[in-house]
Amino acid sequence: MRASGRATPLPWLKPAVLTGALVPIAAILLRAWRQELGPDPIAQALNQLGLIALIFLVAALVCTPLKTFLGWSWPMRLRRMLGLLAFFYALLHVLTYTALDQGFDWSAIAEDVVKRKFIFVGLSAFVLLLPLAATSTNWAVKRLGYLRWKQLHRLAYLAPALAVLHFVWRVKRDVREPVTYGIVLATLLLARAVQQLRVRAR
Repeated sequence: MRASGRATPLPWLKPAVLTGALVPIAAILLRAWRQELGPDPIAQALNQLGLIALIFLVAALVCTPLKTFLGWSWPMRLRRMLGLLAFFYALLHVLTYTALDQGFDWSAIAEDVVKRKFIFVGLSAFVLLLPLAATSTNWAVKRLGYLRWKQLHRLAYLAPALAVLHFVWRVKRDVREPVTYGIVLATLLLARAVQQLRVRAR
């Protein structure tokens, strides 16, 4: 066993992360019940759910660089879970918009998608997450074959890029927070490019 403890099985890791990941939705529901989401609670819930989804998307992408550049193997055990949690919060984000904000008025939703570019981009990001979530199992890897599965899951970099753009266009003026996520995402893409160059050099 390595002295750093990085190779320890850590059986508590996934349950702890899952428990912590459910805290935000519990907090949103509690604040909604207490009527503490402000003058526009639906917009507040939408913003928070979307932000949490983006955080988990970025967190899932961080796992591979941590292993590649720092030699930490334990984050890789969380990558699939983090990706599914991102999809879960993105789904809640979309459902809040379609059900609570628009009342399942599909004509109004279609008009929104066409006329408001930030909604179009956000919906595009969510659509890209659908095949990623659907093929997140070991069975899907075997069914598709590893190479095709790996090519499909490159969408994991495009989806958060669209999500960041959705965030930028949504806030309009003070873009410091979405730009920060954009910088983090660009850094992760650069790290991936460096990794690919190192593999080809070998």
